[in-house]
Amino acid sequence: MIKLVDVCKSFDKTKALRNINLEIKEGETLAIIGGSGSGKSTLLRLLIGLIRPTSGQILVRGKDVAGYSEEEWDKLRLRMGMVFQYSALFDSMTVGDNVAFGLREHTQLDEEEIGRIVREKLALVGLKGVEQMMPSELSGGMKKRVGLARAIAIEPSVIFYDEPSSGLDPIMTARIDELIVSTQKKLGVTSVVVTHDMASACRIADRIAMVYEGELIAVDTVERFKAIEDERVQAFFRTLSTVEKGGAA
Repeated sequence: MIKLVDVCKSFDKTKALRNINLEIKEGETLAIIGGSGSGKSTLLRLLIGLIRPTSGQILVRGKDVAGYSEEEWDKLRLRMGMVFQYSALFDSMTVGDNVAFGLREHTQLDEEEIGRIVREKLALVGLKGVEQMMPSELSGGMKKRVGLARAIAIEPSVIFYDEPSSGLDPIMTARIDELIVSTQKKLGVTSVVVTHDMASACRIADRIAMVYEGELIAVDTVERFKAIEDERVQAFFRTLSTVEKGGAA
């Protein structure tokens, strides 16, 4: 579905990404992991067109979109859903209006049909009957679910998740992971999840890609990824083991 070819991104003299080559397969869940400042968030911003590469190609279904205008990107984004790190709900709108926002902005559907879709998508993420609630009345986990309902309301072919477990406790993180997996299975979408949480990545992903200091150093299935001997990869797994032992205690 998406292919990056020799993608580089620099900010002034700082090279944020160097020679990224990556294929995102249709229907898969790809987790992009890396520590703070590794370049994974820059990679996500490139994939959704918020920034442009300094060089290289970004192919979406075979078309190079790296040089697209903002108008062309707006049309392309209608096939993309985005779940933001902190949900990014409109505080002045009800839950229902938040989920309906993209439908009202980008479709000609009448209010009856929009209402039906809103109820359907909220039910899909386990939130029935919350249309009239305000974001301030929701827990962190509920906000994440509303954000996902809004992302899938336009029936995208690919969903991007930016640190979906950020700020959540381990139990709620596991529930959000389950929701990502179930959404992918029910809708057949391609999912790209940017995270620093290795445990979460192992639970949800078909493949894991690791970015380190602006370079893509490893891409593989979860099981094969665990066997990679690169010290930078193993450091992430050691951190995971330490967290799990701490939780057990």
